[in-house]
Amino acid sequence: MRRKVASRWLAGSATVVAGAVVALALQIPSASAATNLSLGAGADGSSKASGTSYGNVIDGNTGTYWSPSGSTGTISVKWGSATTVSSAVIVLASGGGSISGWQLKNNDTGAVLASGSSAPSTVNFSSTSLKKISFVITGASGTPRIAEFETYASGGSTPTSGPTSSPTSGPTSNPGTPTGAWPSSAGSVSISGTVNVSGTFDGGMKTYCCIGDGGQGESQDPMFKIANGGTLQNVILGSPAGDGVHCEGTCTLRNVWWNDIGEDAATFKQTNGGTSYIIGGGARSGSDKTFQHNGNGTVNISGFYLKGSGKLYRGCGNCTTSYTRHVRIDNVLVDDIDMLAGINSNWNDTATITRVVVIGSATICGKYKGVPKGSEPSYLGEGWNDANCKVNRSDVTFR
Repeated sequence: MRRKVASRWLAGSATVVAGAVVALALQIPSASAATNLSLGAGADGSSKASGTSYGNVIDGNTGTYWSPSGSTGTISVKWGSATTVSSAVIVLASGGGSISGWQLKNNDTGAVLASGSSAPSTVNFSSTSLKKISFVITGASGTPRIAEFETYASGGSTPTSGPTSSPTSGPTSNPGTPTGAWPSSAGSVSISGTVNVSGTFDGGMKTYCCIGDGGQGESQDPMFKIANGGTLQNVILGSPAGDGVHCEGTCTLRNVWWNDIGEDAATFKQTNGGTSYIIGGGARSGSDKTFQHNGNGTVNISGFYLKGSGKLYRGCGNCTTSYTRHVRIDNVLVDDIDMLAGINSNWNDTATITRVVVIGSATICGKYKGVPKGSEPSYLGEGWNDANCKVNRSDVTFR
């Protein structure tokens, strides 16, 4: 019987290093690839719900948020002089209504820079000089919660396939365009059991290692366990990494890298109907699933790079509770995988897929018949541009 190692609790500003608790200042390092222009800017909007503030979307803190007074409304970032912007990142806080319609506008001219019918994460558009940019929520199931409205001067519109001449060396707030480059480690941290995270934990691009055996055993402990609404960012998971990362509720994984996927890179257990985010980062050397969705709601994957795995995403087809699940995949680069997304069409799962580059060949949206726990789902075939698989062939580039 494998011995279960006791977990250590990390909340706010502590981490476990070789069994000892060491205080850390958990400040987000400066971005090496992009600067969030919203930090230091101003903010206003159409309305705000009681207890929320416009300024909460530009404070760099995902624990605070702005909400409109109803299900629709506008939040804006503004500068004293014209500023060039070409991408935005909308970070949602958990517990709010699901966005069903939005526009990103140049408030100076009223021009629509981008729009969509489901909550965005990274939005790229033509480089524009403006003094005020607005995120307009035109529809939602309830009152949305916007934690951060980040803006950047640069951002790609199409993933590229080749690695750069040197790896990305530092953390970044904007996932940008995945290139196939792998980050350099800023050092090593040895852990002896699961690290529990509440709030935001910034790893400073250090490699955390190691637990588990690197195999496919379902009973392995996770390396990180994220509480509802928590954020794990700027971390490299060494090998072996046990069962990767467990999100107990909705969570954000920003610029997280897996040197070896092992069993799963991350498992999403949320049952609040909210959205979890994978923003940037990458994973490699997996044999089955990368992101496992056991709970309900939505998993949003953007700016991610995957090298060598079975699937990027799989909605559980035989868990104890048979939820309807949704995944949004945008601006990703995958190399040597079998399937991008596996969903259960009989449970009305959906996969919305845009701007994907595939090196080699892969099934893009695979449909399964979900079954009760103890049985095995059956594969029904690949879907394109239908009620479950919301993807056009023009959204995918094979190389």
